[in-house]
Amino acid sequence: MNSTSAGRSSDSRSAPLHAQAGAASARGRSNGDSARGSATGANNAGAAKKSDPAPKVSHIVQRMDDTDPVRANKQALDDIRQGASGVAIVFQDAPNAFGYGLPAKAEALMAALADVPLARTHLRLDLHPQSRASVDWLVRVLTERKIDPAKLDVSFGIDPAATFAGTGRLRMSIEALLASMPQSLAQFFALGVPGILLEADGRVFHNSGATAEQELGIMLASAKTYLRMFEEARQPVLYAAAHVGFALSVDQAHARSVAKFSALRSLWSRLLASYSVPDMPAVIHAETSYRMLTLRDPESNILRNAVACFSAMRAGADTISIIPHTQPHGLPDAQARRIARNTPLIFQQEGNTFLPGDASDSDIAALAVPMADAAWAEYERIEAEGGVLRSVLEGKVQQRIAEAREQAATTLRKGKPPIIGTTVHPTGIDPDVPSLPARPEVAAAEGTIFCEQLPTIRLDELLEEAA
Repeated sequence: MNSTSAGRSSDSRSAPLHAQAGAASARGRSNGDSARGSATGANNAGAAKKSDPAPKVSHIVQRMDDTDPVRANKQALDDIRQGASGVAIVFQDAPNAFGYGLPAKAEALMAALADVPLARTHLRLDLHPQSRASVDWLVRVLTERKIDPAKLDVSFGIDPAATFAGTGRLRMSIEALLASMPQSLAQFFALGVPGILLEADGRVFHNSGATAEQELGIMLASAKTYLRMFEEARQPVLYAAAHVGFALSVDQAHARSVAKFSALRSLWSRLLASYSVPDMPAVIHAETSYRMLTLRDPESNILRNAVACFSAMRAGADTISIIPHTQPHGLPDAQARRIARNTPLIFQQEGNTFLPGDASDSDIAALAVPMADAAWAEYERIEAEGGVLRSVLEGKVQQRIAEAREQAATTLRKGKPPIIGTTVHPTGIDPDVPSLPARPEVAAAEGTIFCEQLPTIRLDELLEEAA
């Protein structure tokens, strides 16, 4: 892959992208850092200048992960009436469905989206093994409801690398996947749907124990793979980049969470600079960490979510999802979903925390610079291993995350950091937590190629295993 690919804009096949790139880019924020080709650009990444306009308010995106499509529809309608501006559709067998999720069928999606005002609601199709098929399912919904696709604000969240690592399988070989992408991309652009198509998703890796540096490095390697896919489809990187997004986890470590955004924007700038492409926004979806939640003393999870949400909003996330505080106990009920929805609403409407600030602080920059440098080193390591898909296939990414997980277990055994309500000040009472009547589903292991599946494991579970 060479740096001259940006010059392919004269190719007639790139035309569909020209009309869409501006709309997709407008959803993001300026990286705040010129593409200087150095990861240390994180000093300024995400920093808001006095002359900058106030950034757009983040979309508050509620998870649609109920196994009952009719109940999921009622939840979505209530969420939108009560202040949410987006819906994240989490299908069964998705790595972040945590055993639940909407049935992965066109009929289920049709029922779940009934009467949802799609033209004014941000939609996310979270990564899952049937991501490509779900695009067709959504098109069917739009066709039957006579909705113009160009009016949508949507992220398709297609991420073969995270899906592969999170489920342990792919439905086709890596070679077949790469060979099929040009046709798939052409079909997408023919739909005329603006927004994110391919997304470098770090949540799977975070919730398996990856460090922030590993999470970012893997995300950058995924983004590089997807830019390469656009090149193979003879689409210029200059316009393709607007259709590549990012998803990351935010946890209760406020400063490091904000620094992750700065580091990611710096890394994206550096990657674009390697193609001689002008700097453009990194469109970032943030979801609160599952691994930080605890089984005991679940009320403390509300505060963890609040800190994580605050961090994402201060760092300028484009969209934010809150995993309900009772998720470790089962499918969250209406009360838990309400608290998850209202957490960002309070910051947004009562606290004005969407205004720029923390991301420019010197202490954030001091964290972001070495974080970006270490993430770039991880990215280069993955590229040397043949790219992210090949590295996952051979278990190399998984091995490094396992080492990080073991290191985390070692420090947890020493009480660092403390887990309030679990290792410090435990209640000593098993909580009685309400949840919806739904059974966790175990998907059949269907696939063509397989890899070591990354576990989804919370820190309190990791501590119990270590003990």
